[in-house]
Order: sequence, then C-alpha cells, then structure tokens
Amino acid sequence: MTLRATLDPVRPPQVGLIVLQADETIESDMRRLLPDKATCLVSRVASAPTVTPETLGEMAHHLTQAAALFPRAAELRCVAYGCTSGTAEIGPDRIAETVRAGVTTPFVTEPVSALIAACEHLGVKRLALVSPYIASVSDRLRHVLAASGIATPHAFSFDEPLEENVARMSAESVAKAAIEIGRDADCDAVFLSCTNLRTLDVIDRVEAEIGKPVLSSNLVLGWHLCRLAGLSLRPGVPGRLN
Repeated sequence: MTLRATLDPVRPPQVGLIVLQADETIESDMRRLLPDKATCLVSRVASAPTVTPETLGEMAHHLTQAAALFPRAAELRCVAYGCTSGTAEIGPDRIAETVRAGVTTPFVTEPVSALIAACEHLGVKRLALVSPYIASVSDRLRHVLAASGIATPHAFSFDEPLEENVARMSAESVAKAAIEIGRDADCDAVFLSCTNLRTLDVIDRVEAEIGKPVLSSNLVLGWHLCRLAGLSLRPGVPGRLN
C-alpha cells in the first residue's frame, strides 16, 4: 500500500526569537506571555560569559548566522532579538539589518525598541531603571533611551559582570530594588532591564506597592512581538500592557 501525506495549508502564526547562549530565562517567560495559538521558534546566538560593552558589541558578528538557523520553510511574522544591553550597544537598526540578512521576516524587534513603544503606549517619559550589570553597560542604555525622549533620572545596578549569575538573582532582590527606586516621585514607571533577569513574578507586587507601571525586558519584548505579528498577549499576564 502506498500512501501520500497531505500537507496542511493552514499554519499557526509563527514568530522567531534569537536568544543569547547564556540566557536561561527568556524562553520560559515567552511561553507565559505569547498566546497558545502562536508558535515561537528559537535560535541561539553566541554570547560571552562576561557582560561588557565590548562583548555585547561582538554579538553583532553572529546575528546573521543565528537568524539563518531558523527553519527555511518557516513563515515568521516577526523575529525578536533577546538582549536589552546588546541592543543598546549595537543599535536597533544594525540588529534589524543583520537579522534580515539571515532570515526573511517583515518585522524585527528587540527590547529597546519594544520599551520605547511601550512607554509611548503608556505615556511614560521618565523611567527608574533597575539593571543587573556594571555601570558602563547601564549607562549606554540610559543614553539610548534619552535620545528617544525617555529620561532615566534614577538608576540602580547590582554591578554583576557574570551573565550566569543574572538568572540566579532572587525575585526578592529584584522586587526590593524596584520598590525602593520606584517610590521616588520623579519617575512615571520602573523598568527592570535584562532578558535573563527573572521579573514576571514580581511585576504585580511592585506595581501594587508603588502605584506605577512596572515594565521588564521580557514583558515589553513579548508585547511588542505580539503587536507586530498581529497577535495579543496571553490573558492574565502581569502588568498594565495589553
């Protein structure tokens, strides 16, 4: 007996996610943020164990190769690059260019463009920033945000140079830092920077404490990815983005 398989002409919506080699958090967060009907295909990009402006900039040389590893038959509505500080160092335009050199997609996003779009959506002009990284890395992000009209008058950093330690920072530590800095009246919202930082479980708690929106790298990236792909966030996600 000879059977031929029929091919299903209807595919679920597909999106792509380029994850840092060192990141242990973003994939599970995206499963919590993206709707059930979406298929998220993941590729990895080489990243250094230490986080400095130099190691972040080096990733630009590997993004096209990472993007080219998505399935050739995939129809990716949007591809997201999952690194906040890497985007600040490399630049959103160059990231979009290098990703599109490896894969065909109508949209490319990353946490910085996603954050700027989220701030515009919520009317946020002044952010308090919580970052795990050393000052030179955090300062670059603040400069990029300032160029887009978003001030960061208050910032806190755990000054951690090792990426592997970021995923192991306790939720309690992140929440305490966010609450302390967010209580300052001179900010509209708090941003928890880094896709490897565990943030989703603290957002509602911090918002309740400070009475202001709390954004995080993975939350804004998932939100922006959905918007560009014509999707909606999964119901019940933390925070005020919808």
